[in-house]
Amino acid sequence: MGFMLLLVQLIAVALSQKPLEKAFSNPDDPFNVVVWVAIILIFTGFIFLVIKLNKKWMIQAIVLISVVWTLYYVFEAIFVSILSEQEKIVLSLGISIGLGLVLYKFPEWYVIDIVGVVLGAGAAAIFGISLAILPTLLLLVVLAIYDYIAVYRTKHMVALAEGVMDLRLPILLVIPKHWKYSFLKEKFDKEEREAFFMGLGDAVMPTLLVVSANYFVEAGSYTLPLLGAMKIPVIGAILGTFLGFAVLMGFVIKGKPQAGLPFLNGGVILGYVAGSMMAGSALL
Repeated sequence: MGFMLLLVQLIAVALSQKPLEKAFSNPDDPFNVVVWVAIILIFTGFIFLVIKLNKKWMIQAIVLISVVWTLYYVFEAIFVSILSEQEKIVLSLGISIGLGLVLYKFPEWYVIDIVGVVLGAGAAAIFGISLAILPTLLLLVVLAIYDYIAVYRTKHMVALAEGVMDLRLPILLVIPKHWKYSFLKEKFDKEEREAFFMGLGDAVMPTLLVVSANYFVEAGSYTLPLLGAMKIPVIGAILGTFLGFAVLMGFVIKGKPQAGLPFLNGGVILGYVAGSMMAGSALL
C-alpha cells in the first residue's frame, strides 16, 4: 500500500511537468476550495440517493466515463512530445478506452490497482497545478476534518464505501493478504476480509500538496538517483506523507475502518513546512 502511494506521488510530480490543462483558471483563488468541497458533498449525496434507489449502474457508468476521460488527458500529456497531434489523440483515446473496457469486463485487484495508480497520479497532477499553496493547504485541512467527521461521527463514509465496493471500481486500492486472493470472488458481507483497502482519495489528496509545492514553490533542490532534481519542500512533503501513513497503518492493522486524511494530510503538511524551513523558502 505504501509502495502504491509512493508511485502515485512520483508519477504525479512527473506528470505535473507535462502540458496539462488546469482545472481552475486562477490557482491562487481560495474560493476554489469552496467549489471542490461543494462538488464532493453533492456527489456524496448523489451516490447515497442512487444506492437507495438501487440504481448502482449509474454510479458505475459515471465513474467509468470519468476514468476514461482522466486517463485520456494523462496519456495525451505523456505522448505530446513524442507523437504528432493526430497520433497522440488516437493512441491516447485507444489506450484509455481499452483500459476502461478491461476495467469493466475484468476488474481483478491488479487491474483496479494499475488503473487506480495512473488515475490517482493524473488527478493529483491536474488539480495540484490548479491550486496554489494556500488553497491547497486550506483544502487539505477542510478535507481532513470532513473525513474525521464522516468516518468517526456520522460514519456515512464507511456506509458509502460498503455500498459501492461490489461495483469493483478504481475508487480504491486493493492490497491482498495472500497471492491467491481474487477481488472478483470477494464476499463483502463477511466480517473478515482477505485484503486491505485504501480509498483512492487517500492517495490523491496529500499528493496535491506534493505537486503544488513542486509547481509553485521556488526553492533549492537535490538531485536524487533515478528521480532527478526535486525541490526540498517536495521531498519533505513526501516524507511527511509516509510519517502520517506509518501512524495510520498502526491503527489499520487492528482491523477497524480508519479516516486516512487526518493522518496523511497532517503528515504531508508537517513535512512540507519542515522542508520549506530547511530550504529557507516561504511557506505560502
